[in-house]
Amino acid sequence: MAVQFDLPLPELRDFRPELPAPAGFDEFWAGTLGAAREHELAPEFVPVDTGLALVDVLDVRFTGFGGDRVAAWLVLPRGTERPLPTVVEFIGYAGGRGLPHDHLLWAAAGYAHLVVDTRGQGSAGHSVGVTPDNAGATGPHAPGFLTMGVESPDSYFYRRVFTDAVRATEVAGAHPRLDPDRVIVTGGSQGGGITVAVAGLVPGLLGAMPDVPFLSCMRRATEITDSRPYVEITHYLAGHRDAVERTFEVLSYFDGVHFAARASAPALFSVALMDAVCPPSTVFAAYNRWAHPRTAIEVYPYNGHEGGGGFQRAAQLRFAAELLTA
Repeated sequence: MAVQFDLPLPELRDFRPELPAPAGFDEFWAGTLGAAREHELAPEFVPVDTGLALVDVLDVRFTGFGGDRVAAWLVLPRGTERPLPTVVEFIGYAGGRGLPHDHLLWAAAGYAHLVVDTRGQGSAGHSVGVTPDNAGATGPHAPGFLTMGVESPDSYFYRRVFTDAVRATEVAGAHPRLDPDRVIVTGGSQGGGITVAVAGLVPGLLGAMPDVPFLSCMRRATEITDSRPYVEITHYLAGHRDAVERTFEVLSYFDGVHFAARASAPALFSVALMDAVCPPSTVFAAYNRWAHPRTAIEVYPYNGHEGGGGFQRAAQLRFAAELLTA
């Protein structure tokens, strides 16, 4: 039976753990993104016949980390010509961009919607993907992605994923029907964690909507939940007993708390108080460090990792509309 297992809500609202950013955090990410931008973005937009009468769908490819090509869908309201505000969405753990008809909400609301594949993922059953992880690390890791390449920040899996995501936001400047000055990033779970990272790395975003975000306050997560995916770290360290401090030092370069402290856009978070996958305190740890003063969080006391579902989509629609009229 689901229960509220974490801190009481009043304590969550004040939860600000002492987690100093690692030495060289900003330099690491500046160097990583600078190296990625040495490769031309070279976006390709290929129209796709989906049988959908009210939207235009384009199969998008662009250059991400290491010169690798990354896939996305671009879903547009049919008949629009002026540049549209763009919602860039990142996908939950192990999922891919799925199929175009999975992604109609934002186009129905009048936005351009760029749905970004996650490299190496998309074979878990809930949404397919097509982007390989050509730079995949080969070191020992627990099954899954969370400890892949964790021997070093340079080889860690999410270095590549976060870089791909930053470059995805640049696609909005490469198509005449997209407005590069009105970009909102969003995603749930892993996609929420990617959203937090991008908001800390990309200046000038219109907004960010992290939904029950993953990849924040990661050491605490391993200490209070045995749910996947965080348990992958537990399994890895159960074997690599001599690598505990090194592992969490590497993970600190990818922790949402540090990206949140650098975020320059308004944000709407969500959290579920019975969520054992992304425990509430780990979400609040990022939310409470968010640098932009305009930040809100929707709290769902009796939900698990499904979070607010359609109620959160409605809140996001309102939030996005407010950003456009502010």
